[in-house]
Amino acid sequence: MEGFFFQATVFLAAAVIAVPLAARLGLGSVLGYLAAGIAIGHIPGLLGGHDAEELQHFAEFGVVMMLFIIGLELEPRALWDMRHKLIGLGGLQITLTTAAVMAGCMALGVVWSVALAIGMVFTLSSTAIVLQTLSEKGLMQTGGGRSTFSVLLTQDIAVIPMLAFLPLLALPKTPDMILGETLQRLADEGHAAEGDHGGAPAQVAQSMIDSLPGWGVTLLTLGAVAGIIIFGVYATRPVFRFIHQARLREMYTALALLIVVGIAFVMSLVGLSPALGAFLAGVVLASSEFRHELESDIEPFKGLLLGLFFITVGAGINFSILFASFFTIMGLAFAVILIKGGILYGLGRVFGLTGRNLWLFTLGLAQAGEFGFVLINFSGQNNVIPPELRETLLLVIAISMLITPLLFILYDHLSNRMTDPSEAQEADEIDAKGPVIIAGIGRFGQIVNRMVRSSGFETVVLDHDLAAIQRMRRFGIKGFLGDPGRPDLLHAAGLADAKVLVAALDDPDATTRLVAFARRERPDLHIVARARDRTHVFRLYKAGADDIVRELFDSSLRAGRYVLENMGLTEFEAAELQKTFYHHDRDSVRDLAALWDPNIPTIQNGAYIKRAKELEAELQTMLLSQLEEKAAEDISDDRKEA
Repeated sequence: MEGFFFQATVFLAAAVIAVPLAARLGLGSVLGYLAAGIAIGHIPGLLGGHDAEELQHFAEFGVVMMLFIIGLELEPRALWDMRHKLIGLGGLQITLTTAAVMAGCMALGVVWSVALAIGMVFTLSSTAIVLQTLSEKGLMQTGGGRSTFSVLLTQDIAVIPMLAFLPLLALPKTPDMILGETLQRLADEGHAAEGDHGGAPAQVAQSMIDSLPGWGVTLLTLGAVAGIIIFGVYATRPVFRFIHQARLREMYTALALLIVVGIAFVMSLVGLSPALGAFLAGVVLASSEFRHELESDIEPFKGLLLGLFFITVGAGINFSILFASFFTIMGLAFAVILIKGGILYGLGRVFGLTGRNLWLFTLGLAQAGEFGFVLINFSGQNNVIPPELRETLLLVIAISMLITPLLFILYDHLSNRMTDPSEAQEADEIDAKGPVIIAGIGRFGQIVNRMVRSSGFETVVLDHDLAAIQRMRRFGIKGFLGDPGRPDLLHAAGLADAKVLVAALDDPDATTRLVAFARRERPDLHIVARARDRTHVFRLYKAGADDIVRELFDSSLRAGRYVLENMGLTEFEAAELQKTFYHHDRDSVRDLAALWDPNIPTIQNGAYIKRAKELEAELQTMLLSQLEEKAAEDISDDRKEA
């Protein structure tokens, strides 16, 4: 027990130190976990190689939980809607990468069956690393992020037929292997005869499955998959209702873990990937009303176990083999990345990805993945890949995963130097002028434009987003493509004679630059500007904007008014408090703008903080006084009526 506590302390301490440090350096949490694993895995006394292997089996359960949560987020209807990318983009990536890697291995003298198995191993990318990194960087909803997710999903689903196909590629067994298997079987039988029943049910079940003919194993496998689907569709609701009657929060967590662990165990017995079984169960439960409950219960365990998985990957790197064949292994790792990257780049172009999205798709999927470890271990059990190759392949997978965060850093560097395709479009020739110029026609600017035009005033709309301009034109509203920050386009739109400029760009810095330029050009122009937050308000105030509207301020005021109404205030009372809050906040912002210093962080600006506290106290006193006055008026009116 002391050893367990010691190892748990080492793992948690390494994660707590390395992960925040890597995140602060912009390297991402995954690289921090991998670095922590490398450190503790090769310091004598902390973690031996045997322990690393055992812990890796345990840590792979984090991948199982992650795929269960991914499945929960995908309804079957969503999978059907994604079928073109799943079959087209994902299917082509798997086919072409497998063929390319297989051809490369055969060119190096590898037997075709082994080469095919290696091709299947390296066609898979790291779902754990890529999805976590995309989420951390907020790239999941981009075009490249969605295409990346589609390919990862196809790869995860493809593991099932791969596991079924690999035993067909088995090499002939050598006499040494037959002797070793015989001795191991005799040893297992000896333990059973001595009464060693730890794990006996699983061993009995496994031996029964091993004794079945091929068609029996196939039927059992299909039965296990069908059982998971039937359980998810028909059994989860009664079970959850039964658990709900206990009114114990921890029972929900216990049930969520039971579902994942039980499915993983069943899938392991029939020789399928536990992770894929969990994914299938998640998809089945995605349309259940208990979906969010399950997701919230599993999430904390998933994060910790995924971190442990990455640590064990780092700890499992065999540096003796790596240093003995350093250039060979590094060369193979980079060859895998280049082959996959080239295929992904070509497929991305074929499927319409460009710019940042294309490079995110290419660099994000260029590595090998955690399922490669699963396939190699499975191949070893079925004598598909020779033992002398397995260690090298495991190292190549680990190195490529270790390089992945660096590929995302390369993507960030390329992304910062690139422009969106819409920005690269040639600007329209502006042939109209109006008293109101609206720069930016997103969700903010389009409301302003509709209201002004519907009131009978002409507007000139500028935006660098081609898709937004095309959407406007579909509805009969004219707009011009071009960067609103370009002086020539602003002057062509009538800046010299306009009465109002609406700066409604998505980019806060671009909005500030636009306001500053317009104020220099036209000191008499009335400028209405969209602000991201209070700090942006101060910047726009100094740049010369007349009216500054925070994106969520007015909608938040309405929400606050609804809360007050449901707390017992009348609509009139809530509306009056809302109005008072609005005017006080506007005055407060002007007051604080004089104390705000762009060179000092707000939380370190003593004068700003002191004044903000004073204004907040004034606001509270003002609102409470207003309520008390209204209550006194109501009492007086009641007395008069009496």
